[in-house]
Amino acid sequence: MEEELGGRVRHTLRVARAEPVADGIHLFELRAPDGGPLPAFTPGAHLNVRVPNGHFRNYSICNDANERDRYVIAVKRESGGRGGSISLIDKMRPGDLIDAGEPDNLFELDLTAPSYLFVAGGIGITPILSMIRFLIATTDKPFELYYLTRSAEGTAFLAEARAMAGPGRTITIHHDNGDPANAFDLWPAFEEPSKAHIYCCGPRPLMDAVRDMTGHWPMHAVHFEDFGSDLVRPRADDEPFTVELAQSGRSFEVPVGSTILEILREHGVDAPSSCESGTCGTCRTALVGGDVDHRDLVLEDHERGSAIMICISRGRGTIEIDR
Repeated sequence: MEEELGGRVRHTLRVARAEPVADGIHLFELRAPDGGPLPAFTPGAHLNVRVPNGHFRNYSICNDANERDRYVIAVKRESGGRGGSISLIDKMRPGDLIDAGEPDNLFELDLTAPSYLFVAGGIGITPILSMIRFLIATTDKPFELYYLTRSAEGTAFLAEARAMAGPGRTITIHHDNGDPANAFDLWPAFEEPSKAHIYCCGPRPLMDAVRDMTGHWPMHAVHFEDFGSDLVRPRADDEPFTVELAQSGRSFEVPVGSTILEILREHGVDAPSSCESGTCGTCRTALVGGDVDHRDLVLEDHERGSAIMICISRGRGTIEIDR
């Protein structure tokens, strides 16, 4: 079954597998209900799914992009998040149906690069795993992987990652046991720029550190994936606010733990979106008035009086948007 939401085609998929792959991390294999082929995806792509509590979440597809019969995602249980991962892990079972958009990619693998340097922190391994699987299946280009996690027990796809080592393929796996003093030193990997392309996905502190260490590399060769988990997680000082729609005159309360985008969807108001973390700019909406708590990474300072990213930013009191 297909439908459109925010101008994007969505599909009903069947959960073929749902099982833990590490402490706090579950794998979900999604297939077409009739077993037929699925829309193609490229390495690094993500899938937007509607989780059982009604919210929409993006998860990287981690299987080989040459596969057309399934999407595999791995989901980390975020106890301090907004409930999406908990809803998915606790309620979805094999045989259940789930609503999903077509794959989208904001983290494209540059196939012209002569070599690759991958840095994955925790669940950030998922898009990178798809990239490496694709490279192994289709090329002989060399790559290095630095896979950094807290513990072996919480490391998804650990055995498979180790098995990916081979000629021209260096795999480094490091567990810091939650001790910052035991953090892995990535500087030797970045000290001398090369023709490799760097791909990094993981917690914000890791990505900030990699960004700092690669400032002397060509900008086009350094790539980051960020679904903004640190940005969208509710803050202690968050309060409910009201959003008014200038075009229709409707108004809705946005409670703590929900976003403007989610509330609009719940009330049948379509709005374009992609990353849902304030990093891609797809959901940019004209701001008519009000006090906004901007939390995106897209808008310049001079734009913040006239625009808002409704997937992540919040208001104080009442704000009005052009929708």
